[in-house]
Amino acid sequence: MSRRESARAHRAVRDQQAAATDADARGPRWTRFHRAALTKVPLPLRGLRSRLVVAFVLVTMAGALSTGAVTFREARTGVLQQSQDNVIRQFRAGVNDLAVYTPLHPDQSDLEVAVNHVQRASQAQGWRVLATYGDLRAYAPSADFDKITPELRRSVATKRAAVFQRVDDNGRPWLVVGMPVTYTSGDGSESRLSGLVMYLVVPQDTEQAYVKAMVSAIEHATLVALGLAVVLALLAASGVLRPVRALRGATRRMAEGHLDVRLAVNGTDELADLSQSFNHTAAELERSVAELRRMEAQARRFVADVSHELRTPLAAMSAVTDVLDENALRLDRETGEALRLISEGTSRLSVLVNDLMEISRFDAGAAELNVDEIDLADFAQHTLAARGWQGRVETHLPPPGVLRARVDPRRLDVVLANLVGNALRHGEPPVRLAMSVREDPADAAWAVIEVTDNGPGIAEEAMPHIFERFYKANSTRARSASSGLGLAITAENVHLHGGRVTAANLPWGGAAFTVELPLHRDSAADGEPAEDDAGAGAR
Repeated sequence: MSRRESARAHRAVRDQQAAATDADARGPRWTRFHRAALTKVPLPLRGLRSRLVVAFVLVTMAGALSTGAVTFREARTGVLQQSQDNVIRQFRAGVNDLAVYTPLHPDQSDLEVAVNHVQRASQAQGWRVLATYGDLRAYAPSADFDKITPELRRSVATKRAAVFQRVDDNGRPWLVVGMPVTYTSGDGSESRLSGLVMYLVVPQDTEQAYVKAMVSAIEHATLVALGLAVVLALLAASGVLRPVRALRGATRRMAEGHLDVRLAVNGTDELADLSQSFNHTAAELERSVAELRRMEAQARRFVADVSHELRTPLAAMSAVTDVLDENALRLDRETGEALRLISEGTSRLSVLVNDLMEISRFDAGAAELNVDEIDLADFAQHTLAARGWQGRVETHLPPPGVLRARVDPRRLDVVLANLVGNALRHGEPPVRLAMSVREDPADAAWAVIEVTDNGPGIAEEAMPHIFERFYKANSTRARSASSGLGLAITAENVHLHGGRVTAANLPWGGAAFTVELPLHRDSAADGEPAEDDAGAGAR
């Protein structure tokens, strides 16, 4: 598969992922609403501590409110019932006392005597008494009895027992009691209504004060309970979060490379099991990493040893193929073709062995810089000319003497040759090589070398691995002349100079490799660099 086909396949996969994302966005409305609501919650309130405190407070508030509501209802009912029973009992006693001295057919003066007697008996309680007999009315102490409802009057007129009703007048509670006076003929027959009815209107301010006191007490108790809930929640959260914080710190240390980190295991709860699992995982990971490092070291030693051992016979093979190449014209066609294949294979093998030796030196930390101050633009022209690429590469370089840097010429030649050769092999014309100077806010100067092409670009899935060893973005190139080490060696050489190298896709198509090398302040001349038009085509 070519790079163009790989890029097309990648775009197809990306379109499928975008379609899946759109389908997910059309999911249940509740899921989208839940996610949107969660994003509006401040970040500090999403933590475990905040959720524990909120849960404790909500549970405590629910318990306190439900308990307070039940307590208030029962206490209020008890207070009102007790007050009502006391009032009715006293009122009945007073009515019974005067009933003995009241004639069967009382007149106005008899009614007045009756109400005064009942009212004086309980004057401290603020009683208001009304006596009715037919059209006669007697009041004590006033005539304000508008709280006696018609329903109560009709009920008293038909019953032989006390009838009561609670009335609320502008927020002030009243107890209204109606009691008919009955008489018997003395022969054991059923009692009869005498027509005389006594009414009592009593304010219940004391009972209301009791109820308000209960509400206030419940409110204070709820506040105290909430305060205790917050304190307990904080204590519980601290106990729960302590091992969680330890686990977070250990995980971060492990991410930094400290694989010997372990957690202290306290208790036998789920958090202790989690700590034990972490310790077991860390131990296994440390063992696996140690084994991998050992195997990697062995592999590197093997590559170095094999590369070193291959150099001697490979040098002899190269010498022989050089001699045979000189006589290739005098050989027959089949022998000459076989000789050509041997020569090309020996050349590729020589490049591969040299690359492996270079990688081995990087791994062993034996790679060194032999720096010299050179003109980068002039050096780039020599690199292209040495490989016969001047007519195939557009150059956009500053004039001679403008951009100078202290670099290792051999390693910079490898960097330029690998990047330009990679663009020529896998990209499409025009291939461009540009150089410039960049100043960053830290008052540092960088030499910027950029190699671009007009090909299909680099597949997105290959981008994170483009500088890895033996990685090939196109699997069909497994048998090609490329060893998969060129870009890895390029990155190592750039890093050895203290620079950086990046790869990206251009918006209009093609790949771009950018190398940034640090410059001393006196390495770049003043003024803007101009483009070198010699041998360069239009961009």
